[in-house]
Amino acid sequence: MNDMNWLAIYPEILLLAMSCVVALVDLWVTDEARRPTYWLTQLTLLVVGVMHFSDFKAGVTTYAMQGMVVADPMGHLLAGFACVATMITLVYARPYAASRDMLKGELFILSLFSLLGISVMLSANNFLVIYLGLELMSLSLYALVALRRDHAVSTEAAMKYFVLGALASGFLLYGLSMMYGATGSLSIPEVFNVISKGAPNRGVLVFGVVFVVAGLAFKLGAAPFHMWVPDVYQGAPTAVTLLIGGAPKLAAFAITVRLLVEGMIGLAVDWQQMLIVLSAMSLIVGNLAAIAQTNLKRMLAYSTIANMGFMLLAMTAGVVNNNTLSAANAYSSAMFYAVTYVLTTLGTFGMVILLSRQGHEAEEIKDLAGLAKRSPWFALVMTMFMFSLAGVPPTVGFYAKLAVLQALVSTHVDAYLYLAVFAVVVSLIGAFYYLRVVKVMFFDEPQDRSPLTAPTDVRVVMSLNGAAVLVFGLLPGGLMALCAQAIVKALAT
Repeated sequence: MNDMNWLAIYPEILLLAMSCVVALVDLWVTDEARRPTYWLTQLTLLVVGVMHFSDFKAGVTTYAMQGMVVADPMGHLLAGFACVATMITLVYARPYAASRDMLKGELFILSLFSLLGISVMLSANNFLVIYLGLELMSLSLYALVALRRDHAVSTEAAMKYFVLGALASGFLLYGLSMMYGATGSLSIPEVFNVISKGAPNRGVLVFGVVFVVAGLAFKLGAAPFHMWVPDVYQGAPTAVTLLIGGAPKLAAFAITVRLLVEGMIGLAVDWQQMLIVLSAMSLIVGNLAAIAQTNLKRMLAYSTIANMGFMLLAMTAGVVNNNTLSAANAYSSAMFYAVTYVLTTLGTFGMVILLSRQGHEAEEIKDLAGLAKRSPWFALVMTMFMFSLAGVPPTVGFYAKLAVLQALVSTHVDAYLYLAVFAVVVSLIGAFYYLRVVKVMFFDEPQDRSPLTAPTDVRVVMSLNGAAVLVFGLLPGGLMALCAQAIVKALAT
């Protein structure tokens, strides 16, 4: 192992350098459309994304910074997807931001720093590095939520997000400090070794795991730690809501795997029980509360809570009867679910952004009324996204839910079979509020009968996004194989 192998983190180094370059270039930009800043940001994301995907293809695991950082296939694959998600977000966000005096250098620079925090979390092999990445991402997102300084609702959402985010970070940091006290190390592999040998301070370890899981649940938005999600999703500018609901979910999944699976697998009996409770509560709270919503962004926030509950279900099935094959299947299903959920969320909030116009936020479900008459194509694309979130075949959301259910059933444990049945029943109840949106688009009369127009780049990316939801649903094998490959190599190290 080369302790100072800087090449292992060259994508992160380039991302940091280019973030600073974008900040400096923006000082001299006089174009109100911020074209130089925008295209330089997109070029940076493209190059960094290609680096991560090429490193994933190489399939090599490298350690750096005295073992505090690990560049492995799982980290590279998720970082590549995070770059793609950020690129798509900025395409959707630019027209929206321009009409609300938000199209400034800060939007692009903070987006890059948020992505840098995500990348640090994805490559963390040490408790401190995880916390460093988490805070870099979180602080950038807090500032982005408050970007409209003269908008009272956004400012209120930023305050709520900051206070509850700080509480979540405190929970996680306290849990990690307990783990350090019990094991004597901040290194994830060393914590794994100490726990696997039977650490004498098991009571302290379990106490620490409780706080770690609570902190992770906050970041995922899982019930009962979901209080911030609806208020922040509704209050933040829609472009920023998409930044919060997209790539950070990949980082939250990654640190869940890094901490609970790679570091604390010896305590799986304890944290699996907690995850079962969290997932069940998230499915119930998310789906039932979403039915009562008339605000589209709040409905999608509760949808996020329910979907995170579904993803956590797969995490609970990882270590059953010491079956390694079952573990790889469960965690790869959870990873596939996280990636495809982000793909669908990008398009869903992208459509909300598209429907918003100068002086009007398309936040209510009724704002989608008659969309099929204004733009049949966009109505069809939005229907794809709603069907995917509901788990209707042949969209990718159906296969993602099926993969999680297969992971539960393949454990051959009665409790997990009951969990699978419970998840199906609750999801069927939740399908109501997704289908309600489709009904409003196709059967209600439009309030605004003018044709729905969009810039060419937004129209193309939105169409590709909708097509991807359908194609990955019809041909999921390739993406599922990539997720399985990444998880197997991550667990092997």
